[in-house]
Amino acid sequence: DFRRVVTLYNPPSSNNPNANTIIRTSSLASPTMKLSGHKGSIYTLAYDPPGETLCSGSFDSTCLLWNASGNCENFNVLLGHKNAILDCKFTNNGEKVITASADYNLGVYDVRTGERLKRFMGHEGIVNAVGVAKDASPCLAVSASDDRTCRMWDTRVRSEVGCLEDQFQVTAVAYSNDGLTVFSGGIDNCIHAWDVRQMKRTMTMKGHTDTITCLSLNPKGTHILSNSMDGTLKTWDIRPFVDSGKKRHDKTFVGGTHNAEKGLLNCSWSADGTMVTGGSADRIVHIWDELSAEELYSLPGHAGCVNAVVFHPKENVIASASSDKSIFVGELS
Repeated sequence: DFRRVVTLYNPPSSNNPNANTIIRTSSLASPTMKLSGHKGSIYTLAYDPPGETLCSGSFDSTCLLWNASGNCENFNVLLGHKNAILDCKFTNNGEKVITASADYNLGVYDVRTGERLKRFMGHEGIVNAVGVAKDASPCLAVSASDDRTCRMWDTRVRSEVGCLEDQFQVTAVAYSNDGLTVFSGGIDNCIHAWDVRQMKRTMTMKGHTDTITCLSLNPKGTHILSNSMDGTLKTWDIRPFVDSGKKRHDKTFVGGTHNAEKGLLNCSWSADGTMVTGGSADRIVHIWDELSAEELYSLPGHAGCVNAVVFHPKENVIASASSDKSIFVGELS
């Protein structure tokens, strides 16, 4: 068994002051921190691109903004939604947060002031996910909804700028890095690629056997990671040309679980693309090595389903959010 179990808090073993001079690897005040403040389950987490701010979205219909270093103080609350917030993303310039909510709307918030700049209305069902493009305009976003559509938005414009119609409810969405392709996943267990310029489907990737709960692009933009209710995470090669005879499905990561709550558990990559992680219903944060698909870390501590896990964009730090209404931020040893 290659899994390393890391204790969340290890009290110093002796009174010798030099005994616990652990070499610290991050700007956190202590190696593991618990952030409390939400009044309901926390469904989503996101770091801004410089890694200075952490945003969390919750069933209590608010997002909280936290400092990503030091004591991780909560410095802002994003209000305005009337139902649970299911997903949130920072724009690629880090200036705005875009939220997806069960009140059928999306919100655009200013990170510095916390005020809502825009409300995107148009979906006729719960908005499950939102995606932004890493290298395209910071004004662009795409959302996925139970109304069986993905809609494209521009923060400079009031209404949607495009709509991709599927046959099934869409539960996950991601933009390619260049913003020219949208990837969607839903209750049909497939991942679809859509050409934004032609507004049509270009490819379908099959392999999961249950609803896809999250899609996440790797930093290079060559592979996409999916989490599914079938209890696996999978990576897929999304480069334009794949050797004929070679399937686009690349690796499968096992160890995480889903449960009867049917939550849209997230998945994410480390900043260098060498590790992957995802939400899990067994209350444990699982982290896998991308190359070998071996589980590297199995981190206990949460008292409820782990809905979201994200890597810090610059430091060796991970943040996890749970249905126990708390967030853990900690260093990886």
